[in-house]
Amino acid sequence: MNRINNSPEPVGSQESNLSVRSLRKNFGEKLALDDVSFDVARGSILGLLGPNGAGKTTLLRIINGIMVSDAGEALINGQPADLITGRKIGYMPEERGLYDKMRVEDQILYFGRLKGGDPKRLREVMNDYLSLFNIYDDRRRRIKELSKGNQQKVQIIATLVHEPDLVILDEPFSGFDPINGNLLQQLIERLHSRGVTIMLSSHNMPAIEEMCSDIALINKGKLLVKDSIENIKESNKDDSLLLTTTSPLALDALAGSDVISEITPIKTLHWRKGYSYSLKKIPDKSNMDILDAVAIQSDIVHFEEALPSLTDIFIKYTSGEQTS
Repeated sequence: MNRINNSPEPVGSQESNLSVRSLRKNFGEKLALDDVSFDVARGSILGLLGPNGAGKTTLLRIINGIMVSDAGEALINGQPADLITGRKIGYMPEERGLYDKMRVEDQILYFGRLKGGDPKRLREVMNDYLSLFNIYDDRRRRIKELSKGNQQKVQIIATLVHEPDLVILDEPFSGFDPINGNLLQQLIERLHSRGVTIMLSSHNMPAIEEMCSDIALINKGKLLVKDSIENIKESNKDDSLLLTTTSPLALDALAGSDVISEITPIKTLHWRKGYSYSLKKIPDKSNMDILDAVAIQSDIVHFEEALPSLTDIFIKYTSGEQTS
């Protein structure tokens, strides 16, 4: 599945569906949130990243009106976050909260009514989602009779059944195999196409990188970076290039040329045939200069700028190698 295209943006997406302003929260001597501020544009998909204990759960609880901040505020559609604005949010916490002895459909409709949903519409939406997740035939089974993965599906449906315009999912891929993970991505694509604002908090970096246009990364209560993935990758690249050729290269000749300063063999991806190299070009030389120099020795199978992965960026920021 390709990364969701966030351009052009849905109508009104330049407005902030969620605004976080100078949030601070202490638990005794522990500072859980330290002056955290950012906006989430309406209709966008934001990945919320951070190591365990970074402050993500505290932030999400304040946004949902479950917890009160010591300073600052969270605004939902311009209104202070509280239990009232929280009814307009679809929030699935990492700690799941289903009643084992309730039937699936009763559980989903119960949560939908708590959020103020119309019973008839709730049932229509519920049945649609049950069919999407291939558990419609399980709707009258008790929660405890379902597998962990199917319980996760029920939790997601209960989060979305009242059709919120802001959806916050904390570790939604937990317990899902690749097939069900793909179904969840399809659902998120559907919500995005309808202009729903989505926040995904997850350690599943490939999924975040594939689906989100922006990320906010926090660590030790501080917001380290909030920007588009494209901009963050661009600002953290080291000018390395990746090259794959059909035959081995004479490295000494290339390293001593006037276009390449370094070239090192690397492991070739198992699905790509040939010989792969990491290289750095001499400043002011173009990519075409490099291609011309290499083409003298071998045909070129693949050539690209080596942008860091989201995992690389996560490690760089949270290890203290990058601070702004």
